[in-house]
Amino acid sequence: MGNPRIAELVERVRQLEDEIQAEFRKRRAELHADFENRRIRFEQDMLEAQRRFKVGTLRYVLRARPLVLLTAPLIYSVLFPMLLMDLFVTLYQWICFPVYGIPRVRRRDYLVFDRAHLAYLNTIEKINCAYCSYGNGLAAYIREVIGRTEQYWCPIKHSRRILEAHEYYHRYTDFGDAEGFRRELADLRRQLSDLDKGA
Repeated sequence: MGNPRIAELVERVRQLEDEIQAEFRKRRAELHADFENRRIRFEQDMLEAQRRFKVGTLRYVLRARPLVLLTAPLIYSVLFPMLLMDLFVTLYQWICFPVYGIPRVRRRDYLVFDRAHLAYLNTIEKINCAYCSYGNGLAAYIREVIGRTEQYWCPIKHSRRILEAHEYYHRYTDFGDAEGFRRELADLRRQLSDLDKGA
């Protein structure tokens, strides 16, 4: 099934991602950051060092360019469509995925709000960081839900290269390979049902 060379390259990419995560862990250790019950904890001397770089909220607002202040409401107006999308995608997967035999995506794995623990951020910066964390986490969550849906219904590669394909895409059958699509569709669907077994 599939192209063994592509499978080998994908495995190499995964190994590189593991190495990147190991480097991130090493860097967190250098910054004296540790995790406690899914929360980040800094040593006291590191917190004090961070606080020296904090810009007060009032000074932060007064130093902002006028156009930045004028566009902020527009940026935050996107929150309402994001909340609606979050609701509908969550309802969709909770209702439909059991019918298809696809394990549900754990939303909490994608929404990470840890920047509030950084002592060098003021209140506005923490709110901004929470907003961006929500938006990017939501996009990743939706991408995962849609990626699983696509693997179930139409696991066919596109005729041209797409940017930033989700992790399931490399498994899909080649564009125009009708025989491969019919032959591999059931197995690709079965792979989805096995997703949570390794977790």
